[in-house]
Amino acid sequence: MDKPLKTPPPYPIASVDHALRAAAILQMEGGASVSQIAERLGVARSTAHRILAMLVYRDFAVQGEARVYRAGPVLELASHSQSLVDRLRAAALPHLHRVVDLLDETANLFVRTGDTVRFIASVECRQALRVGSREGMVFPAHRTTAGLLLLAGLSDEDLDEVYAAERYRERPAERPDPDQLRSELRRLRRNGFAVNKRQSERGLVAVGVPVRDRDGAALAGLSVSLPSVRYDPHRLRSLVATLNAAAHALEQDLAEEGR
Repeated sequence: MDKPLKTPPPYPIASVDHALRAAAILQMEGGASVSQIAERLGVARSTAHRILAMLVYRDFAVQGEARVYRAGPVLELASHSQSLVDRLRAAALPHLHRVVDLLDETANLFVRTGDTVRFIASVECRQALRVGSREGMVFPAHRTTAGLLLLAGLSDEDLDEVYAAERYRERPAERPDPDQLRSELRRLRRNGFAVNKRQSERGLVAVGVPVRDRDGAALAGLSVSLPSVRYDPHRLRSLVATLNAAAHALEQDLAEEGR
């Protein structure tokens, strides 16, 4: 039996429909200008500009220097299997809660998408002065503990592709120095963990470790975030040990699910 044609909802919201259509255009067609979006949606340029500005604000779009908008980190997350992201999050939450119980600092789970990293789960600690939930937030991969950890798992060829100069033609200032990045990643590979001291956000320190699949590839990462005033370098070994224990337990859970 043929599937019936879709009928619009009884109370359509035009602004929502326009935003969804604009996001779909950027995801499927690679990019568009304000004028092109206005023409496709049949709206004024000012309306198209407001729609795109909101998509940028929520990370559904990014704007290049040539004023061309393209799909942002949220839409690029589709390159990850959504079922995998859901499975990772569900499996990780008990371990994040355990980390918070042990350290009383905020714990996070994250994945990489291209040159960005996205936090897909976050559990806040109970302290009055604490780092808030990072769930849903997107950051440049090379400026975060999370991103550096996952970049460290890439081959030289894959790293070259992620940070190819042509991909940054419209945003050259955002491209990290390749030699400096490679040097930092070599250090991370030796250590097996990363420490971010106020690189992504002022007043925040984060420590993270990778979560690996059965082949040893970095699948995701676990981190703990805390106010810099509470960070004691002498606790670093203990923080890393707690995170590694949680990461290994999560890896075991994922392996059991995959059998």
